[in-house]
Amino acid sequence: MVSGGLRGIGRAICDALSSGGALVYVTDLDAPDAADVTAMCAAMPDARYIQLDATSEAAWQAAREQVEREQGQLDILVNNVGADLTGKVQDLKLEDWRRLITLNLDTVFLGTKTFQPLLAKGGASTPYGSSIINISSIMGLVGMGEVSAYNASKGGVRLFTKSNALEFADAGIPIRVNSVHPGFVDTPLLRKGFEAWAARSGETAQAMIDAMAATTPIKRLAQPSEIGKVVAFLASDDASYMTGSEVVVDGGWTAR
Repeated sequence: MVSGGLRGIGRAICDALSSGGALVYVTDLDAPDAADVTAMCAAMPDARYIQLDATSEAAWQAAREQVEREQGQLDILVNNVGADLTGKVQDLKLEDWRRLITLNLDTVFLGTKTFQPLLAKGGASTPYGSSIINISSIMGLVGMGEVSAYNASKGGVRLFTKSNALEFADAGIPIRVNSVHPGFVDTPLLRKGFEAWAARSGETAQAMIDAMAATTPIKRLAQPSEIGKVVAFLASDDASYMTGSEVVVDGGWTAR
């Protein structure tokens, strides 16, 4: 199951998992008859779509009931839902702060809590356990001015991941939990975020994107597929000895 799976990094994750042979439950806010859902189903005929508001515990519980009814267990959960928020701390509104924490952190909690029993069941059927992959960010590792809310939310994802990895391992629950920390990925969400930042700064969004690419050691933004392949690795038995790990995919940006 992949939350926020219709677009950007989420869609690339779904593609990578499907290519590896997984039956993927794609979840997002769109109605089942929306154009993006139709396109996804055409590209991945074996995928299943669930309309899911990932901020709603009741919606997660309904999704769990469907997966349990249809599959009996879950082997992989990717908590990918997220948004961004930029701005000087004194200019941030409390309601915007709370919305971002809800989208970026509460959704990871809800997904993990709700599906833990099905993941434990799935994990018991393989020597190496089931897998939770939480999508954090390099902004969960290092700070940057005017992204304090995003830093806080993604840093929370990082430590929530480590805590759950230890909790499950110590209790003998066969679920591995790891986080992925992308750098700057060329997605519609990234471009929308830079447009909002550019509107305040007087620069153009493209100039800011180009500058970000220039400060990345390998001199370009990532493509979503480059994140999807890493998630597919963590979901596989090839990552059997990894839990509580943070996997950085940033073109060398945090190596400086």
